[in-house]
Amino acid sequence: MERKGYKAFYKGMKNRYGTSFQEGKIYTADGPLKFGNPEEGGNGFHFCLRMEDTLRYVPATEEEFGMAEVTSLGEVVEGEDDYNGYYDMYAARSIRIDKILTREEIVELGLKLPDYRVVRFLQTMKLTPEEIARFKEKYQNNATVLKAIAYHQDKDEEAYYRPNSYYVKEIPKR
Repeated sequence: MERKGYKAFYKGMKNRYGTSFQEGKIYTADGPLKFGNPEEGGNGFHFCLRMEDTLRYVPATEEEFGMAEVTSLGEVVEGEDDYNGYYDMYAARSIRIDKILTREEIVELGLKLPDYRVVRFLQTMKLTPEEIARFKEKYQNNATVLKAIAYHQDKDEEAYYRPNSYYVKEIPKR
């Protein structure tokens, strides 16, 4: 069964184990399929259904990274991390790299996320000042998202200690 999803990479479209990936290619794992770290018996190509969840695996707040739209082919096993709230993570026997996303495409996807998911995106991806301004504009009346921007992007350590009214602009009365 095919599943569409996303996969994040380190600089140069490499996974954490040094394998390079290219758009349009199919990669296949040998041996028993198991979600998890290879040092602990995991085997397969990991991907997530939600774009922002892939950033859990690549330090997008610290260095260059890549992301691709992917399709799983063949056998797939599911993984989850209830403790941290990550679900819909998979390891596939085979994976096809459908499209390598540009940074602009990743940011656009982030801007289209539902409010409750955009916070995770803001926690895990370092945005430029221009990109931050776009998120502030879109979410100008959403205290939860504005606090996440202040804390995770602007490095305002007091963000969660101030009342919401500090973040939400007054909506003009008509």
